[in-house]
Amino acid sequence: MEKHRVLFVFGTRPEAIKLAPLIHQMRKEVEFDVRVCSTAQHREMTDQVVRFFGLPVDYDLDLMRPGQSLPSLTARLFSALAPVLADVTPDLLIVQGDTTTAFAAAMSGFYSRARIAHIEAGLRSHNKFAPFPEEVNRTLISHLADFHFAPTAQAERNLREEGIKENVWVVGNTVIDALFLALDLLERNEHVWVREELLSLDFSKRILLVTAHRRENLGGPLREICLAVQDIVGAFPDVEVVFPVHPNPRVQEVVQKMLGGVRRVHLLPPLTYPEFVWIMRRSYLILTDSGGVQEEAPALGKPVLVMREVTERQEGIEAGVARLVGTDRGRIFRETASLLTNPEAYAAMAHAENPYGNGDSCAKIIGVLKQVFSGKT
Repeated sequence: MEKHRVLFVFGTRPEAIKLAPLIHQMRKEVEFDVRVCSTAQHREMTDQVVRFFGLPVDYDLDLMRPGQSLPSLTARLFSALAPVLADVTPDLLIVQGDTTTAFAAAMSGFYSRARIAHIEAGLRSHNKFAPFPEEVNRTLISHLADFHFAPTAQAERNLREEGIKENVWVVGNTVIDALFLALDLLERNEHVWVREELLSLDFSKRILLVTAHRRENLGGPLREICLAVQDIVGAFPDVEVVFPVHPNPRVQEVVQKMLGGVRRVHLLPPLTYPEFVWIMRRSYLILTDSGGVQEEAPALGKPVLVMREVTERQEGIEAGVARLVGTDRGRIFRETASLLTNPEAYAAMAHAENPYGNGDSCAKIIGVLKQVFSGKT
């Protein structure tokens, strides 16, 4: 039986997380010869995910450089990916999401005339600078890809509005598959994957998990977020804040200056993916500007306050599992206080149905790809 050559390319932690369960499941299928390429756009954070999930990496391009710019990274990606594609000559190239790695891989696949599958297709904020450069990356990938795996019906509608109407399937988001796989691995041995600093937190108090790192929130917006955190711990003595601080110096400088030494605010180094899943599961409420957290937290029954002006994950807002609160200090405090003091409001968000799926996205994607290769679709 001739196998179909499939090449996965990822370079950042979110990509590796969301592709991990798909890689593992496709490797079990006799029809596919799976190869994996890591560009290491983000070196250490991607390596943590590779180790945790036990991902096989056949090509490690090791492209990350200190202080790398988008133009220099993009140029290095094109140069490094070309020989990988020439070596594999894939029948299918699979990319995920909207990173610079995903865009460069899709364009490189187009240059080599490989068929391209886009996982998490169709997300749109309709503002090309928010998030930057992700909104443009994912839009361009959509017009390069041959197969589009949309996480939600809204994502499918976004594609159709851009004239992409063929080979689009709504399959949920593979991040939920990854989350359930991670929970299973953690249940077997959490002490291997979770640092003592987390294990020793005072869980008799309500844990608020805070993350903030997006480019559009650097500067004034991040200061507003830090002021809101000060207000929250000042008003609620039963709250402990866990704030993993992104390594970006512009994030570190503001957060350490404004929140370092504040009682009941724990500023931690960046968490590994298993640690982040572990603390999400034990948090009462999550405040974030992350995209992936908006999808993961509802699967754990955790309300999310999204500290951004716009989000490409509008489905969560409409379903009631997340609330868009912007970066104004007063509004962040008021929305947080409402959930801390109003059990009915909290329960309404915690028990709403997650619009991003129930953990069977990988099975759906593989089912479609089998039909594609068999000529039935």
